[in-house]
Amino acid sequence: MSRLSLVLVLLVGILAGGLGVSLLDRGPAPIADADVRSIVSEMLAAQGPALDPAALDARIDDYLMSDPAILERMSARLASVRQDAQRQEQAAIVAANHDAIYADPANVVLGNPEGDVTLVEMFDYNCGYCRRALPDLAALLAEDANLRVILKEFPILSDGSVEAAKVAYLVAEDDNLDYWAFHQKLFSARGQVNATAALDAAEAVGGSRGSLMIAMNGQGAAQAIERSYQLATALKVSGTPTFIIGDEVIPGAVGIDALRMRIANMRACGSSTCPS
Repeated sequence: MSRLSLVLVLLVGILAGGLGVSLLDRGPAPIADADVRSIVSEMLAAQGPALDPAALDARIDDYLMSDPAILERMSARLASVRQDAQRQEQAAIVAANHDAIYADPANVVLGNPEGDVTLVEMFDYNCGYCRRALPDLAALLAEDANLRVILKEFPILSDGSVEAAKVAYLVAEDDNLDYWAFHQKLFSARGQVNATAALDAAEAVGGSRGSLMIAMNGQGAAQAIERSYQLATALKVSGTPTFIIGDEVIPGAVGIDALRMRIANMRACGSSTCPS
C-alpha cells in the first residue's frame, strides 16, 4: 500500500470514529478543515519523508468534497469521546472522595435516611440560583418517599454567607430545632443573608440567639466549612448550587425534571445516565 493510500485509510479511520489519544489532545470541536490537514500531516511525519504537498492536498480535497458531512461527524464523534473521558474522570474523583461526600459528620440528611437514592446539594445562602432550586428540592422530598437528600454548606459568596453557614451548622446539630424549617426560612429572607438573618431564622424555630452567637465562632462550624472547601477543590466545584448524584457532579440549578430523570436512572441502571 502506498503511503498516500495509507494516509487516506487512516483519515477514513478517524472519520469513522477511531479517534486516538493524539486527536483527543487537539483543540475543541468543531474540527475545521485545517485541523484535518494538520492531523494528516502528523501521520505523515511519523511515516517518513513528506509526500508532495500538492498531491496530498488534492486527494484530501477530493475526499472531503465527496462527503461534506465528514467534518460534522468528526466533530460529533470527538465531542462524544471527550464527554466519555470526562465522565470517567469525574466518576473516579467522586469515588475517591466518597466518604467526604456521603459520610461527613456535618452533613444534613433530609428525607429518608435509608433511601435507595441519595441527592447531594452544595449551596450558599446568598446564592440566587440556590434559592430558585429550593422549591425543586422541596417537591422531590414531598413526592419521593425513598429519596435521601444531603445538604452541605458551601459558603463562597460573602462573609455573610460564612456567618450564616456557621449558624446553620449549629441548628443542624441541635435535635430540638427543625433544620428544614430554618433552611427554608433563611432562603426566604429579604436582602443579603448574614449572621443577623441566620440568627433571626434560628430564633424563629426555637433557637437561643445568645447561645448561638457564642457558639457560632467555635471550631466545629469552621472545620465543617473547611472540609466543604477541600471537597469542592477535589471535585473541581467552583459554584453553587452543585448537585451530586451517583458518580455525576452537576453544576447549577438544572431544574426538577433533570433531577427526576437522574434519580429514575439511578434506580433503573445504577447510574445517573443510563445507556440508550
